[in-house]
Amino acid sequence: MLSFVLNAYSLVILLAVLASWLKLPPEHPLVRVTSALTEPVLAPIRRVLPSVGGLDFSPMVLLFGVRLLWRLIA
Repeated sequence: MLSFVLNAYSLVILLAVLASWLKLPPEHPLVRVTSALTEPVLAPIRRVLPSVGGLDFSPMVLLFGVRLLWRLIA
């Protein structure tokens, strides 16, 4: 069950990244849902990890963490 939740959360992170690449407006339902689910976790990562050349690597770090956790429980 936990592996399903981690896989679903990985998908949400990827959707959030895709929405940012497409520059969807903040009012878009996809942006609202993905932001609500990812921002509480991404914000602390962004405080520690500086952006490099205007690129935000925090989703990649979060995905790595989720995958690492998934491997630990599998």
